[in-house]
Amino acid sequence: MAKRSVWSDNRFWQRTAAWITGFASVLLIWLTFDTSAQISMGTDADIQNGVTKRVPGPTVINYKITYEMNKKRQHEIPVIGGMNAEGTSAFQEKEKFFGRDDWSEQEAGELLHLGKLASQTKNCMNCHTLLGNGAYYAPDLTKAWLDPAWGPEGSMMGMTSKETKEEAMAEFLQNPSQYPTHARMMPNLGITAEEAKGLVAFLKHMATIDTNGFPRNFGKIQGAVNGK
Repeated sequence: MAKRSVWSDNRFWQRTAAWITGFASVLLIWLTFDTSAQISMGTDADIQNGVTKRVPGPTVINYKITYEMNKKRQHEIPVIGGMNAEGTSAFQEKEKFFGRDDWSEQEAGELLHLGKLASQTKNCMNCHTLLGNGAYYAPDLTKAWLDPAWGPEGSMMGMTSKETKEEAMAEFLQNPSQYPTHARMMPNLGITAEEAKGLVAFLKHMATIDTNGFPRNFGKIQGAVNGK
């Protein structure tokens, strides 16, 4: 009787499939726990102690946020409260947000929660992208807070007659039809003043999340850190 090849043995393939499934399951569980630690939101204590978290705590809205090229990682990273000698966040330089730079952890958390709920009820992702989720009909909002169009050299503060970035963004969100900035105009969604404030806080916080350089080439747009 001729010896059967292992490649034609059903038991070999069954055992191989079982081993691969078992290994993949263990790997998936390990990655889930590893990722959970990476995406867990930090706290105010982390910020006070200079601990950089991939998702900073809510009180990050009290600080100045910039987007800087990190030579070691070869892409831009959010820098909170100025840059230290290592090229990362120093958590020193504050920036008033709607006139305050002393938002408590509870106040800031409630504001972010309001903004998140507003983004969901107004279905922002039906047109925009947030952290890679959503549509590409309208601009990506992942780093909208850092968009130079809203900065001192941009057009939006002058167009809305507001003196600060957050006020200009809130005004635009409440009355988008008054400020046509794109061929695909944003519709009036009936966003209230409080909802707009929460949405701007939500966008500022989202801009501080370390997304490994996503969206790609954001830092190279005109007026940005590496823009030309």
